Amino acid sequence: MNQTDLLERQDDLAELEQAFERAKTGVGGIALVFGEAGIGKTSLVEHFAQRQGDAVNVLRGYCDPLLTPSALGPLHDVAGLLGGELPRLLKDETRTTAIFACVLDTLENLSDPTVFVIEDLHWADGATLDMVKYLARRLGSARILLIVTFRDDEVEAHEPLRLLLGNLATERSVQRIGLARLSRDAVATLADGRIADVDSLFDKTSGNPFFVSEVIANPETNLPQSVRDAVLGRAARLSSAGNAVLDRAAIIGARVEYSLLEEFSDDVQEGLVECLGLGILQDTGAGIAFRHELARNAVLERIEPLRRRALYREVLAAALKQGFAERGRFARLAHYAEGAFSADDVIAYGARAGQAAAVAGSHREAAAHYASVLRFSEDRPPAERTRFLSAFASECAVVDRLAESVEAYRDAIELWSAVGERLRHGETLAALAWPLVRNGENAAADAAVGEAVALLEPLGPSLELAEAYRVKAHLHMLDRDLEQAARIGQKAIELASKFGNDRILAASEMVVGAAMLVFDDAEGRPRLDRSLDIARAGGLDEIVALAHANAGSAYGEQYHFAEAEEELLEGLSFTKENDLDHSGHYLSAWLAMTYLFQGRWDKAAEISAELIAQPNVSTVSRIMALVALGRVRVRRGDPGASDVLDEALALSLGTGTLQRLAPVHAARAERAWFSGDLEAVAAEANAGFEMAVQRKHAWHTGEFQYWLLQAGETPPSHPWVAQPYALQIAENWEAAAEAWQQRGCPYEEARSLAHGDDDAQLRALAMFDTLGAAPAAAALRRQMRKVGRRRIPRGPRKSTRQNAFGLTARELTTLGYLIRGFSNAQIADALFISAKTVDHHVSSILGKFGVSSRVEAADLAVREGLVPQNREGSAPK
Repeated sequence: MNQTDLLERQDDLAELEQAFERAKTGVGGIALVFGEAGIGKTSLVEHFAQRQGDAVNVLRGYCDPLLTPSALGPLHDVAGLLGGELPRLLKDETRTTAIFACVLDTLENLSDPTVFVIEDLHWADGATLDMVKYLARRLGSARILLIVTFRDDEVEAHEPLRLLLGNLATERSVQRIGLARLSRDAVATLADGRIADVDSLFDKTSGNPFFVSEVIANPETNLPQSVRDAVLGRAARLSSAGNAVLDRAAIIGARVEYSLLEEFSDDVQEGLVECLGLGILQDTGAGIAFRHELARNAVLERIEPLRRRALYREVLAAALKQGFAERGRFARLAHYAEGAFSADDVIAYGARAGQAAAVAGSHREAAAHYASVLRFSEDRPPAERTRFLSAFASECAVVDRLAESVEAYRDAIELWSAVGERLRHGETLAALAWPLVRNGENAAADAAVGEAVALLEPLGPSLELAEAYRVKAHLHMLDRDLEQAARIGQKAIELASKFGNDRILAASEMVVGAAMLVFDDAEGRPRLDRSLDIARAGGLDEIVALAHANAGSAYGEQYHFAEAEEELLEGLSFTKENDLDHSGHYLSAWLAMTYLFQGRWDKAAEISAELIAQPNVSTVSRIMALVALGRVRVRRGDPGASDVLDEALALSLGTGTLQRLAPVHAARAERAWFSGDLEAVAAEANAGFEMAVQRKHAWHTGEFQYWLLQAGETPPSHPWVAQPYALQIAENWEAAAEAWQQRGCPYEEARSLAHGDDDAQLRALAMFDTLGAAPAAAALRRQMRKVGRRRIPRGPRKSTRQNAFGLTARELTTLGYLIRGFSNAQIADALFISAKTVDHHVSSILGKFGVSSRVEAADLAVREGLVPQNREGSAPK
């Protein structure tokens, strides 16, 4: 390695060295090395790796720029070196949780400290991104440094990578190393007299090391306008043999195995020597590679289309001869086949690549493979094409491309209908219902699964019918129709047991158990426990997570908040351990709802605001998070309640279910009450009341009846409403307050006491003030003054009243520095506290404000006048 390659990289190298020194002591971590294309990420990491002695394991895995990335490509690169069970698990297409656990266990048991490098994460598949997240969360006590490189200018276009980086932002083991461009002086040092006009060289390359080196290597071109011109200028000096090798190498990929290159003509050796001599290609030991992907792209672009297609055909044939199919390298074969426009090979290898990607958890890549297969299978028999459509639809549903999923399923349904395949037709209709539900189209989902059952029942017992029953029962459970959910769910259970299908059996037991728990039937708990036992025994992690989510939300909906919290926290621990973020989001949303009713409003606001700020949260999770945040803002008198509750209503209307609409309308009724709009209170309560009565939902019915009474209406009474609400409606404030206390709901307890005698009202006032329930406290004080009550407690100090967001003194101080543009490190220096403590304060401020960025927090603080704007103190340098 030439020392000039590391000009102005000494500090970056030192950061890597320090991170690895910590890892050697058992404090493992991850270093994110990032910058634009050509900035020198690989050069830095290679130099760092070379500086480590023989007593260190250095593993290198690569993400390749294929049309669709290989699933777990970097792991395949190092599997042979790691050994153990890993190669077998990868070959057997084992579930990723088992593979990741094996990787971590193997790395932790290596005798020497380890550096594991993953290059070019911006080309990574979904499973590789999941692996990075998995390892980053678990390296804290390992002698491992994971180094990941990526182009930061491509993050916005790569949503999964952006989400991963967002998740890693809160991990303490993560270190970020951003590489800057070279200065004018460094460019002059690199030029070393070979380029006379250094200023022009710097201006044209902007200090990008790769661009600079390409121009210097081709001085005859007289400062080309682009790196493409520089690369092709150098290639122009090659013979025909050299250009043939260069073209084939560009077609093969970023890294080229010698064995694959040797499948071509006899002049390969002569051409390869030329390419290596000019520095266009470099020897990697196991093969050859371009100095940079930018150079490879320049060569690819120069190959005219017909020749490019012919070269892809040659490379595909060579790869098959080299045994790529037997070794499971289907993604590369599919890539070559698509470049060759070979329909049969795209279908054969694309479908296998899609299947392998799906098993590995790379669902975006699986969908991309199936999309390619569909483009090349227009003239295939319906049975074959519908198989690809269903596979594509299933993968799209997993990654929330719901519109594409629905369209593909409907295309498949049309084909099955045309050929009279009723079993497949019904099966696909049932599958269609699920993305429709997740998209908030519950009525369309009901229609689809109803049609599925009608088609499948006359065909006799089948697993397809069991699944259709399971989906139909689940939809009834979501609509809080206990009788139908239990009846149809039991049919699914019987069929699943008959055919020995644990997945459908566990899911069906979960549906029936959840439906019973939602109506406070204790017999639902054993059904959910049976679901959990079957799912755990069968390794059905997603059903385990869903069972916890359904149990926790059911307990919460029945105001059993202690049980809800226990179930939700257990489920969150499981989803974190198994990286099941989608289920984790719903568990978190309901945990926020639970904390809301327990009076833990800061925590409820923090959790819900964090969820709302994430771009990959499902509609149902977002609705519940919005309700939790909206009710906290209503009860504290914080601004922004209307915005979040308006969005919650817009999202919930599409579902048409009591489960979503009731919490939203109840929250909006409470907001209207504090604004003094009794017509709006009645309108919101009436919007959910009849549906709640129809479903005999004791808690929703009771709350809507309570709000209708507050609005001056006299709704019909129902003897089965929940006891605390029944007592309030009967104006038995003392018993109602006690019932709420037993449920652990301090706000509702205080609200009942507010209707009592003088002593009860004083207790209510103290509770409202303690909770920070400014609107309720103010309303009660007005009521007490109106009846002539004297010596009413004044409540919180003026400074606290002005700070409606409940910020502590230290958080207000931190907020002042945020407004002035200080970084966390600069705030830590100014306040003589640790950066970690500042991180905690900033996170708390964002949660209480319900915003997702420092800039939003600063803007809101200025608008609300929370921090005096006297401009004291200088801005950070």
